[in-house]
Amino acid sequence: MPERILVVDDDPVQRRLLENMVRKFGYEAVLAEGGDQAARILSGDEAERIDCVILDLVMPDLDGFGLLARMRSDELAIPVIVQTAHGGIDNVISAMRAGAADFVVKPASPERLQVSLKNALTQSALAGELQRMKRSRSGTLSFRDIITRSPAMGAVLRQAQKASASTIPVLIEGESGVGKEMIARAIHGSGERRARPFVAVNCGAIPDNLVESILFGHERGAFTGATERHVGKFAEANGGTLFLDEVGELPLAAQVKLLRALQEGEVEPVGARKSMLVDVRVISATNRNLIADVKSGRFREDLFYRLHVFPLSVPPLRERIEDLPELVRHFLVRFCAEEGKSVKVVSGDAMVLLRDARWPGNVRQLENAVFRAVVLAEGEEIGPNEFPQIAARDAELGAPASLVPNGDENRLGEQALVVETPRFSADRLGLLDGESQLRPLDELEAEIIRFAIAHYRGQMSEVARRLRIGRSTLYRKLEGLQLSDQNRHPTGHPVAVAVE
Repeated sequence: MPERILVVDDDPVQRRLLENMVRKFGYEAVLAEGGDQAARILSGDEAERIDCVILDLVMPDLDGFGLLARMRSDELAIPVIVQTAHGGIDNVISAMRAGAADFVVKPASPERLQVSLKNALTQSALAGELQRMKRSRSGTLSFRDIITRSPAMGAVLRQAQKASASTIPVLIEGESGVGKEMIARAIHGSGERRARPFVAVNCGAIPDNLVESILFGHERGAFTGATERHVGKFAEANGGTLFLDEVGELPLAAQVKLLRALQEGEVEPVGARKSMLVDVRVISATNRNLIADVKSGRFREDLFYRLHVFPLSVPPLRERIEDLPELVRHFLVRFCAEEGKSVKVVSGDAMVLLRDARWPGNVRQLENAVFRAVVLAEGEEIGPNEFPQIAARDAELGAPASLVPNGDENRLGEQALVVETPRFSADRLGLLDGESQLRPLDELEAEIIRFAIAHYRGQMSEVARRLRIGRSTLYRKLEGLQLSDQNRHPTGHPVAVAVE
């Protein structure tokens, strides 16, 4: 998704010229006839996503300096390129002091404006990353710091924001690498406990014999090797938030003590004679199907319902591909600064390769792929050759076999539907059969649905949306494809489709 540039100028001719230049540079142009309209676009009820502003200083209603002051009062960290026909040094100094990122004199040449836009967007991304890192360390990360332009992810963040206003236990579900910890930090950083500690624990990385000691602490001499008293993670997070990542990996013995800590608000360190009170807000996360673990006896049912009060399901990267361009730019700026590289752009071919990748490792995998590409890059542009692992994996997995292997299960524990890729071209559907007779309508419809399921990699919500039918209608039509009889949920209902 291209960056959106807001052009603010009361001169219609100048607006049109700037709009054409901005679009020629590959950005999306948003137009405002004056400062008042621009203010509504930036921060009013009509607020839109804007990445940079090209601002005229002299306007009849709210002038450029007034709009800069309003943006500063609204704490909008959007880069502004000021342009005016009056290029005096006083105007330059005043505009820069008011918060402008750059200054051009009318009529600005396309080359000058393009360089100014690139520099402003790059500096903004780097400044945003530095501020994001500072807020993450200080525990004040907010939902504004989460990079997303996806409606699906936006809905999750709106729910998370409601949870941040309370101390309700939150369970964040999602595949590995989707950003569950970042959402947990945003919930903490947006709530009343943001000034208190945020303590993260990876439950899957703790040896079984040390789980109780790490979570609840131990006294000196409590067991062999306990030479010092250890304060557990619950005590460290007292007054703040404890984030239990991969909570489904906890052994049953630790689950019992965790349940007591949540119910009674007290923990008993190993070897201690009495328990201690703690005030902790718990946010947990898992990439497992906890319901299936409860049924199999691997996870306690009472603990599940204690944690599963406010569930949030984070979609994988392949279901929010709108986020990919912004995430790539975000990682590119960060790694270029860390590695001292001067890479400025990812080519269109490389972006197509990234967009079509499956991303089983989600955002974490994308981050590592961009890091490697920055290290490999020898010029100012990253191309497909800098992503050899992505290209090789897609070539290996691109054969028209089944979308997912038989027996695979998705994160919700439902059986995955296996759909063979149709044999016809995406641009051509055969209307006639081998005898040059028109094929039946139901046969054509079945073939289109098969292709849609394969093309959108089994994401049934997307298939239904693209075919402009409801999900229930889609599942009814699947009955005629003879795909659902062997792939039904134990309840008898058609199962959801997933792809790893």
